[in-house]
Amino acid sequence: MNNVKKIDSTQLAVLEQLIAAIGQALLGKQTQIKLALTCILASGHLLIEDLPGMGKTTLAHAIADVLGLRYNRVQFTSDLLPTDLLGVSIFNRTEQNFEFHRGPIFTQLLLADEINRTTPKTQSALLEAMEEGQVSIEGATYELPSPFFVIATQNPSHNSGTYPLPESQLDRFMMRIQLGYPSREAELHMLRSVSNHVGARNRSNSSRVKLSALVNQEQLESLQDKAASVVVSDHLLDYLQRLIQFSREDNAFKFGISPRGSMALLCAAKAWAFLENRNYLLPEDVQQVFVAVIGHRLVGAASDQATGTLAEYILAQVDVLYE
Repeated sequence: MNNVKKIDSTQLAVLEQLIAAIGQALLGKQTQIKLALTCILASGHLLIEDLPGMGKTTLAHAIADVLGLRYNRVQFTSDLLPTDLLGVSIFNRTEQNFEFHRGPIFTQLLLADEINRTTPKTQSALLEAMEEGQVSIEGATYELPSPFFVIATQNPSHNSGTYPLPESQLDRFMMRIQLGYPSREAELHMLRSVSNHVGARNRSNSSRVKLSALVNQEQLESLQDKAASVVVSDHLLDYLQRLIQFSREDNAFKFGISPRGSMALLCAAKAWAFLENRNYLLPEDVQQVFVAVIGHRLVGAASDQATGTLAEYILAQVDVLYE
């Protein structure tokens, strides 16, 4: 393959430091950490779904810390209004005019905690922001800071008090990942850490590991540029498109993956290859990110089919046919 080479050693060291640092906050979850960083390097928004108490917010906080970006955390609740997120215009009696007070969405990284516990009306307030990097309020358009990422957490839809995200909202997230239970060794490490603290106040504080920023905005943008420049052969593009086309033609699916989904898959696969110290794409890169990128975009013909299983079904049915 033309232009095959490894990435710059300095950038490789930075990537390894990012993964290791986040791993201090979330033990035993290197694959999920790499997927989360892949999403950021591909300039995408990330959805973390799992049961309460599994470390979703911990991972989001750790990513925000190491990237050194300005961030806000919003706890999504059933009474949260769109204006609580976007901002509101308030009349200034002295100046005799309305002044816009910006909401917490005006940040570089928004941690949307338990996004599916708020109403669809408030969920939809994120749509324009995630797609266009701007918000429109009372006829005026306001640009969001650059870069702008949303890292959202959500509980499984069968939990009480949740509002399932509609397909249009899910599609705005480049990737959805799940953390799962920790390994025995990781959980024992956490328990020992907590047991070494005396008092309820110390026990609660020990759950939040504060990490130092490892990159600045310029360095992050450079890493994103290098991820975007990963070389993709025509054979790989053909393989990727056949995966997408299968979802549109097979009877197992209610509807197929959109072009937005196929572009998200390509960008994520390139970012994963970059994390793997390559500037060219392999079929394994597409396969590694496929479930995280495509799973939440699939709807099975049978309502009880799990989306992750559907994504794995596509991978099993479509041959690589790559030389």
